[in-house]
Amino acid sequence: MSGESSKAKKVQYFAKLTNLLEEYSKILIVEANNVGSNQMQTIRKSLRGSSVVLMGKNTMIRKVIRTHLAKNPKLEEVLPFVKGNIGFIFTKGDLSDIKTKVTALKVDAPAKVGGVAPSDVTVPAGPTGLEPTQTSFLQALNIPSKINKGQVEIINDFLLIKKGDRIGQSEAALLSKLSIRPFQYGLGAKAVYDNGVVYDAAVLDLTEKEILEKFIAGVRNVTALSLATSFPSSVAVPHLVLNGYKNVLAIGLGTNFTFPRLEKLKSAAAAAPAKSAAPPPAAAKEEKKPKDEPKPKAPEPEPEDEDMALSLFD
Repeated sequence: MSGESSKAKKVQYFAKLTNLLEEYSKILIVEANNVGSNQMQTIRKSLRGSSVVLMGKNTMIRKVIRTHLAKNPKLEEVLPFVKGNIGFIFTKGDLSDIKTKVTALKVDAPAKVGGVAPSDVTVPAGPTGLEPTQTSFLQALNIPSKINKGQVEIINDFLLIKKGDRIGQSEAALLSKLSIRPFQYGLGAKAVYDNGVVYDAAVLDLTEKEILEKFIAGVRNVTALSLATSFPSSVAVPHLVLNGYKNVLAIGLGTNFTFPRLEKLKSAAAAAPAKSAAPPPAAAKEEKKPKDEPKPKAPEPEPEDEDMALSLFD
């Protein structure tokens, strides 16, 4: 009976995944390392109504995809990502919103012996609540400590585990004693399948402004390359036409060749020197002076001098 039940489940899973591949054109490929069943249930509930979460064995997933390649050959691009603890989130909504919602649903987890640390673990400085007899335990890990007010106190922040290191028994025991759950686990977005195109999930984090800036930078590079090689691409044609028009204007100004628009330019060019040759109005007024200027009169004697002359004959 167990064999028949297992076979029935495989048939049911095969049909379900096939139907989802036919119905949805957007898939978020996620990695589910250290994610428990309760956490998965929470994620499914948060996405209910907008998306469908499907996990499964990689061998079964590959088999379903290969069987479906006859209808959709583009799904072959998904096969390289079917390794490790992966799953699919099928959606018809915005992939960026789905990724944000899924990656935010993380839970704190303790350090397990033998596990690989997904991030650095630092033990903070300060009182630990441990009894003074635990000092030797900290010294074995080279953590500087002291006794303060009847308890062990860590003197400085101490990097206990580096990212990528194996977690030892002593490190795990210390973090447990300090009630530190240093890691957060949840679904991690790996890649995106969007209407036949597969790309890294990090692209979903780009804003519209960043995408526009990258697009403009790309257009500028293509334009510069086209102009340097004289290749008439669609982005370079306006510049090529403008440069050609400037050359025609330059030739027309240096020869008798003309056309209506060039006539206006020639008229403006002819009028410019005439205006510059005429003296400014203020200068013209300063140059205009009368030919015969009246000579200055001799100073008349002051009244005091006249009084003095009359007093001599009195």
